[in-house]
Amino acid sequence: MIVDIYQVDAFSASLFQGNPAGVCISTSMLDEATMLSIAEEMTVSETAFLALDTMSLRWFTPRVEVALCGHGTLATAHILAERGDVNMGDNVTFYTQSGPLEVTIQREGIAMAFPVPELVEVTPNPLRLEGLGIHGSVIRASYCFGEKELLVVNTEDDVKALSPDFAALTTQPGRGVVVTAASSDNTVDIVSRYFAPWVGVNEDPVTGSAHCALAAYWSQALSKKQLIGYQVSARGGHIKMTLTNEHVLLQGQAVTVFGGKLDLSKT
Repeated sequence: MIVDIYQVDAFSASLFQGNPAGVCISTSMLDEATMLSIAEEMTVSETAFLALDTMSLRWFTPRVEVALCGHGTLATAHILAERGDVNMGDNVTFYTQSGPLEVTIQREGIAMAFPVPELVEVTPNPLRLEGLGIHGSVIRASYCFGEKELLVVNTEDDVKALSPDFAALTTQPGRGVVVTAASSDNTVDIVSRYFAPWVGVNEDPVTGSAHCALAAYWSQALSKKQLIGYQVSARGGHIKMTLTNEHVLLQGQAVTVFGGKLDLSKT
């Protein structure tokens, strides 16, 4: 079997910025073992797998399957538009473990409608804070959303200064942690970083799913329904967030790094 394979820099309009995603497009869905092997081969934080017969979309890190991936969804929609499978202004529905995801192809960027996560206030885990390199005195708020955590700290500098001990973090149970603060730049509302060593991604460059939780928190904290977020990783990337009554709309751009054919008969 021959499948189409791509690498895309998502949440960026320029090469070598944003978050690299693999995109694998096949007529029907591949088996899990094959998808995991391809994700391991691509060695990016997530590889998206789209089956054209059902428009089913799944995402794998090099270690595990994940239920939701913003930059992988953006990358997939970008490739469909670039191939001519969809046109400008089209709405596309992907069927995923997290339910149907609606995507709109727009000139200014691809808009994706994601579920609004429930934020549950929790007491920060001291061992987690130690592993992240965060002093408890800079924590303003702490929440969980699903299996992941959201930590709000005092300043943008507190976010930028983080230097986690990933080995220490993985000695504890976990899934992912997003650390955030209000931005000191008046062109951006909030900044963040996202860490997920438990699934083989020490620091994710730009994390769409985390921005759903960020939108839920900061829209209330800043009294704004529309926000611009910047993930201050080494590669960095911007995400526009709009909170509605039913969804978080994430909007971003993407650029294709390369594309080719993968011959699975050689496995």
